[in-house]
Amino acid sequence: MTAAERIERAYRDDAALILGAVARTTGDLLLAEDAVQEAFVRALAEAARGREPANPAAWITTVARRAAVDARRRERTSSRMAPMLAAQLAIAERAAVDDEVEGGASVFTGDERLELILLLAHPDLAPEARVELALRHVCGVPTARIAEAFLVSEPTMAARLTRAKKRIHDSGIRFSLEDPALVAARMPGALTTIYLLYTAGHAAADDRLRGDAIALARDAHRSIRDPESAGLLALLLLTEAREPTRLTPDDEFATLREADRSLWDAALIEEGEGLATAALNRGAANGDGRYALQAAIAGVHAISPSWEATNWPAIVRLYDGLVRVWPSAAARLGRLVAVGHSPDAGPEVALAGLDADPELFRGPLAPRAHAARAELLRLAGATTAAAVELRRAIAASDDDRTRRSLQRLLDAGGV
Repeated sequence: MTAAERIERAYRDDAALILGAVARTTGDLLLAEDAVQEAFVRALAEAARGREPANPAAWITTVARRAAVDARRRERTSSRMAPMLAAQLAIAERAAVDDEVEGGASVFTGDERLELILLLAHPDLAPEARVELALRHVCGVPTARIAEAFLVSEPTMAARLTRAKKRIHDSGIRFSLEDPALVAARMPGALTTIYLLYTAGHAAADDRLRGDAIALARDAHRSIRDPESAGLLALLLLTEAREPTRLTPDDEFATLREADRSLWDAALIEEGEGLATAALNRGAANGDGRYALQAAIAGVHAISPSWEATNWPAIVRLYDGLVRVWPSAAARLGRLVAVGHSPDAGPEVALAGLDADPELFRGPLAPRAHAARAELLRLAGATTAAAVELRRAIAASDDDRTRRSLQRLLDAGGV
């Protein structure tokens, strides 16, 4: 492998991790990104001169950090800062970078991804923008693929990413993990971003993206050890445990009823159950933390030996708590499905609640709402009406795998 090919591999495999390392120094994503790009250009130039870096990722990280410090110094000097003060600042910042260097090459571990997530949990950014930035710069997902996931063109997504980075840069707020108050303020937003990253990987059946999200959830839990970080990690582990049965051999979504539970990952279930129980017992928001409750719901499903043995009344009680603290459309819909299966209520009660909540049938949740109504109608014995709802669910969906999965249920005459 040539020097240029090794640098190309570093760009392909480590660019997102390097960016996180540089953002740790700068607290500014836009500045860090410019510095990383400059460092890769310098690395290629060095390789062309026959001076190949021994460890490209570490060398590029060091050069990028120094480039960012120099750029910050120029910014401050051009703002008519006193030249002596600017020089002193540059010396101090360079010293901070050099403290992280061994033998002229930065210690590169890639452990700064959580800090980059926290940087992106900026109060001026909408949750959607945080996820878009995290997909691109923390997980290394190409812009074109992010655009496809958010149903926009690639140029539109590129412009959105640039605007979001500029908003962080222009705010003047610099993030540091050494500031406990800032970490505490941003951690809820970071947990939401990690959750949405996993959701994106789950929807796309992307093993690497789901793995990144779980690793970030572990980092977050190690960092703060609070009930909600435990709940989020538990939720992701329990969801991941069921991944082997999520798709049929025909690459369609399988229902939970169809799943061969012997294929579920017992180790992940055990770890997730322990974390979920601890999160609830430690009292996240008086026992009602959003992720702790979602994890507990996933845990009840995970420990049920079969679909028929599912403890639906327990799931309804957990959903009652979840809707109280997080009254989202997804939580409300999940609760109604559980109510329909619970012997304490039944499908007629659930259908009345579903029909009284028309918001569920609008927007991206519409296919799931129609599919849920079809399932409840089937439980109530109204099979013809259930088929009508399945057709509505198919018509409302833009996802090919979802449409094929719903069509399979329709063709089978069930839900």
